[in-house]
Amino acid sequence: MYSKQETSILRQQFWTSFGQYLAPIPSAGGNKINWINYNTGARHVHFKMNATDHVYIGIELSHKERDTREIYFTHFNTLKAELEAILGESWVWEKDSGIDDKGLSRIYTVLNNVNIFKHSDWPTIISFLKQRVILLDRFWVEHRDIVEMHG
Repeated sequence: MYSKQETSILRQQFWTSFGQYLAPIPSAGGNKINWINYNTGARHVHFKMNATDHVYIGIELSHKERDTREIYFTHFNTLKAELEAILGESWVWEKDSGIDDKGLSRIYTVLNNVNIFKHSDWPTIISFLKQRVILLDRFWVEHRDIVEMHG
């Protein structure tokens, strides 16, 4: 078991390593990008990654107004075939996730049976996240205008 400080240091080391690993890779639009804190440029549309005793990557829609969030979710849903074709896999679609009583819709996938606190799992975690965040970027570059036009 790690102390709070050790946990924080290990997380920071992992995300620093991940960021350095992806730093030379440009966005599908050709721009330099901060992969860890990916900026979609659209309010309340976020690409999120998390790693602890499992790994999470997803698109989160955090519009406070439920109607607006549902409109965006519906627009993403109309692009579901395109998104999943780019990703090469199906993800979980939650119209209303109910996390922390916040209004949140999510489209995501999870990798279980890995742990950020085991250095031996880092290559698996990095590979999982790298592939998917690059593909999310490609989807976003190709379809952002469609999502925002209808949002």
